[in-house]
Amino acid sequence: MLNPLDLFVAGEIVNRALDEDLGRGDITSRSIVRFGVNAQGNFIAKQDLVLAGLEVADLVFGWFDEYIQIESTVADGDEIKSGKVFARVIGDAQMLLSAERTALNFLQHLSGIATVTRQYVQAIAGTKAKIVDTRKTTPGLRMLEKYAVSVGGGSNHRLGLDDGVLIKDNHLAMAGSVADAVRRAREAAGHLHKIEVEVVTLEQVKEALDAKADILLLDNMAPEMIRQAVQIVSEREPDDRRTLLEASGGINLSNVRQYAEAGVDLISIGALTHSAPSVDISFKIRPA
Repeated sequence: MLNPLDLFVAGEIVNRALDEDLGRGDITSRSIVRFGVNAQGNFIAKQDLVLAGLEVADLVFGWFDEYIQIESTVADGDEIKSGKVFARVIGDAQMLLSAERTALNFLQHLSGIATVTRQYVQAIAGTKAKIVDTRKTTPGLRMLEKYAVSVGGGSNHRLGLDDGVLIKDNHLAMAGSVADAVRRAREAAGHLHKIEVEVVTLEQVKEALDAKADILLLDNMAPEMIRQAVQIVSEREPDDRRTLLEASGGINLSNVRQYAEAGVDLISIGALTHSAPSVDISFKIRPA
C-alpha cells in the first residue's frame, strides 16, 4: 500500500498522465455514449502476474469522479492467475472509457515490474542475498517503479542522488584512486551517509577496504571472482561488522542464483525497471 506521501506524488503523476491523454476531452466517448449512462468495467488478467498499481489506477478513475472506486478482493503484491477478474469499477460510462487506457497503462507497467522482481526473488530463495533496484528508471515514474519493485518482494536502492554516496567509475577517473575518492567523500558527506564504491578488480577491493568504505559494489565480476572478493573481506573483517557486498552487471534470471550463492549481500538488477515487459491486462465494460 502506498504511504500518504507517495500517494500524493502518485496523484501528481496521474494528473500529468491524464493531461497528456485527454487534452481537450475524449471526442470518441462523448460522441458515442450518452452522459449519465452507468457501466461496469472488469479488469481481467490475461496472464499470470504479480499485481501492482491498483491504488494508482483507482486515482485515475477518482480524477473523473471521486465516487468512482475500484472494487477488489485482491491487493498489490498478490499473485493473479490468468483469466481471473481481479477488480471491477462502476460509474458513468463516458468516464470509464476515458480513464481506461491510462489506468491500464499504470497497471500493466507496474505489474510487469512486480512480476519480474518476484521471479528474481524466488530464484535466490534460501540465500542471504537481497534483490535491489537501481536508478535506471523511467523519468518521472521512479517512485512508482520502485514501489512496484518492493511489491514484488525486492528492496530499493537509493531513490536519488541525494540519498547516499555511490562512487562509480567516472568518479574514480576524476578522483584518481579509490582511496582518494573515499577520503573526499568521507570528509564531505554527513555522518549518517554510508559510502559505497564501485570496484572491478580484486586490488580495488583491497584498496576500498583499506579506505574503510562501507559497501563495495562488485561490478561485472564473474561469480568465481565474486567468491574471491568475499573471501578477501571475510579474512579481514569479523562477520558482525563485515563490509556489505553488492553484485551488479551481467546478471540475469539464469545466473542470479550463482551470484547469490557466491556470498554477496545485495544483487542490483537494472532490468527490473528498465526492461520489465508490461503484463497483459484487459478492461471490459458493459451497461450496469
